[in-house]
Amino acid sequence: MAKYDGILLCNKPYGLSSHKLINQLRQIIDQKKIGHIGTLDPRATGLMLLCLGRATKIAQFLENFDKSYDAHIRLGQRSTTYDSEGILSGDEVQPVPEMSEDDFRRLLGKFRGVIRQRVPAFSAVKVDGERLYKKARRGEDVDTPEREIEIKKIVLTKLDLPDVYISIVCSKGTYIRTLANDIGEEIGCGAYLAALTRTGVGPYDLQEALTLKEIMHYRDAGMLKRHVKSIEAVLQFPWLKVREEFSPHILSGRLPKLEDISEISGVFEADQLISLKDHNDAIVAVGRAEVDSEQLDESCEDDFFKYVRVLN
Repeated sequence: MAKYDGILLCNKPYGLSSHKLINQLRQIIDQKKIGHIGTLDPRATGLMLLCLGRATKIAQFLENFDKSYDAHIRLGQRSTTYDSEGILSGDEVQPVPEMSEDDFRRLLGKFRGVIRQRVPAFSAVKVDGERLYKKARRGEDVDTPEREIEIKKIVLTKLDLPDVYISIVCSKGTYIRTLANDIGEEIGCGAYLAALTRTGVGPYDLQEALTLKEIMHYRDAGMLKRHVKSIEAVLQFPWLKVREEFSPHILSGRLPKLEDISEISGVFEADQLISLKDHNDAIVAVGRAEVDSEQLDESCEDDFFKYVRVLN
């Protein structure tokens, strides 16, 4: 049985890949069952949501959280990877035009809202069954896919040419590296992402996150569980609670009947995600409502819940 079940907010350090971060955490807490929501490049730092134990089963319900970033963009040079890793020695630095803060704010406005963004060639996205970065490293010319993303907020925080500092709130799937490159192309002098910190994921903030050193400290003090957010605290769906005699049947996927429900919390519509709690108030499954909550009365004879994931 896993020692920890829930979401741990971690402050990823510079130079560590998301995969290596999880491997280190597995050793620190002596637990194999760990996943994450949203990767960060090795050169990026900041907030990662780590799913421990049973919480690995709820990652799919948290993936659509918006992300917040603080980005440092360097103008005047292009990069093959759109960040500092792809700057080749001897690459020519382009002159950067004089721009005021107001000029730059107007330029950033062009990227606000729903836009099309091309996936970087050096990324883990698969094309024809292979990761793009493998094709890029072989020098293959690949037509990378485009995605529709949304930049919900983009604010200039400091302008010190050729360096630009911006704050961003964006949808899932946004590449800040690509945004940096596109800003450079819009100006005409090129640009790359010099540094990136993820400051928020959905309702969670970097200030709440623990470093690996702090995680080890709280582990040794026997206090780490206090910093792990429970599944019940993280999943904010409406929920149905079943009676004690029905609780064992959830793990086998048996559908509840109205007489098996002891409590209903929240208002929901058909096809909306809802949680299913056992008699001890633990969320043990997530499903979709088959009817509106107002239809759950004594006259409801049809199935009203469809399993999406059982959290065993």
